[in-house]
Amino acid sequence: MRSLLAAAVAVLLVAPPAQAAPVLDLDRATIPHLARRMDAGTLTAVDLTRAYLRRIHQVDGRVRSVLALDPTALDQAAASDRRRAQGRTLSRMDGIPVLLKDNIDTGGLASTAGSRALTVPPRQDAELVTRLREAGAVILGKVNLSEWANFRSTRSTSGWSAVGGQTNNPHVLDRNPCGSSSGSGAAVAASLAQVAVGTETDGSIVCPAGQNGVVGLKPTLGLVSGRGVVPLSTEQDTAGPMARHVVDAAILMSALGGGDYAAAGSAGGNALRGARIGVWRKAGASPEADLVVQRSVDALRRAGATVVDVDLPYQDQIDAVEFPALTAEFKHDLERYLATRPGRFRTVADLIAFNERDPVELSRFGQELFLAARDAPPLTDPAYQEQRRTATTLARRSIDEVLAGQRLDVIMAPTNSPAWKTDYAAGDAYVLGTSTPAAAAGYPNVSVPAGFAGPLPVGVSFMAGHRADAKVLRFAAAFEQLTHARRAPRYLTTLP
Repeated sequence: MRSLLAAAVAVLLVAPPAQAAPVLDLDRATIPHLARRMDAGTLTAVDLTRAYLRRIHQVDGRVRSVLALDPTALDQAAASDRRRAQGRTLSRMDGIPVLLKDNIDTGGLASTAGSRALTVPPRQDAELVTRLREAGAVILGKVNLSEWANFRSTRSTSGWSAVGGQTNNPHVLDRNPCGSSSGSGAAVAASLAQVAVGTETDGSIVCPAGQNGVVGLKPTLGLVSGRGVVPLSTEQDTAGPMARHVVDAAILMSALGGGDYAAAGSAGGNALRGARIGVWRKAGASPEADLVVQRSVDALRRAGATVVDVDLPYQDQIDAVEFPALTAEFKHDLERYLATRPGRFRTVADLIAFNERDPVELSRFGQELFLAARDAPPLTDPAYQEQRRTATTLARRSIDEVLAGQRLDVIMAPTNSPAWKTDYAAGDAYVLGTSTPAAAAGYPNVSVPAGFAGPLPVGVSFMAGHRADAKVLRFAAAFEQLTHARRAPRYLTTLP
């Protein structure tokens, strides 16, 4: 797979630009900055796409996030340049290179969910990919993920798939990138595309955003179409934007979900004055995260916000029912999706049998969750239905009641502890996470860089109620402008 990727990059770059490439700081550039340059004629979409292809060639051998490149990427960019020259720019995303998580159907391109079973590409694009094309975005390629959205084994290792191998955290390469959207988060952190699309069921956008030191928005459930996305659970799944800058995540969200979030993503630090913010510390699990949260609270207070400590209720009750509900939903929703795909696999049992025969699939960890899903009850089962009602209702109450009771604008919480060392024997070493309330409620949650533990990033999340996506983006943008906490990765081999 990696040799094929290198060959694809070489083919796409074989024709050199007619003039010297413009100087670009890909790490710092925002979509508004790039659009201004393209409008002024000092940059083209082809220039920008070539710059990212070169960057992938130079860097991704260490990060191992990009699975496949779209052979039409430069043609897409050239079409964008022609539109701009004719005054027909489609949106703020026109000409902007995007990487897609490889569980998102992309016609003719690998869309494997990380599994060697899904070798036949889908016939058509997912609806969100159609939206991106209509916005003029350049589909650059596909990125690795935790296979089957990290729902195959109880001892899985985030960032590993049988198709792509192990994606590394670009800040410290032997550290884990977290969550099933690990390739999206690592690729954006390493400046391999301007933005990327991830997906989340519970934590799979915000955790890789936090551990890779980028921005990730898990939108309100239903704002972004899930048609053509390999599911875990349609009761909680959503695609969402990942970016180095909040404004870029907001612009990408506008293309993915409709609406205009760009203004919210451009909020300045003065937007915090007079705000009421609850902080759900979850203190004690990670001293490093505790320190970052306290520094974040101090910064918010200096900016004029009122910050009050809160505790979100019902978490034990939610935790008791969310996982069994997801297990039943996974079987139902995945098998419904498989019926739409070319190929011979139609059931979870088919996939289990394939994995047992394949020399790679079970080489790192097992498939205990597949076995549980195979034997899960149907969605008509009363016990399952009560589990789903309980998870969703209590998750919504946990956020709504705290927001109303304390008269809060948003709730802030630590997104992650510092990244753990990738270890196939031990599996993932989660010690801190705050994604479940917003994930099970279907409410928006955005992670933004907040600080570091040595060279390892720690993020904070802002969450709020139903369809408060613009609000959480506005607070994330204000926090970003206040703290300037993000740093470019250093690609250390291991911790000093």
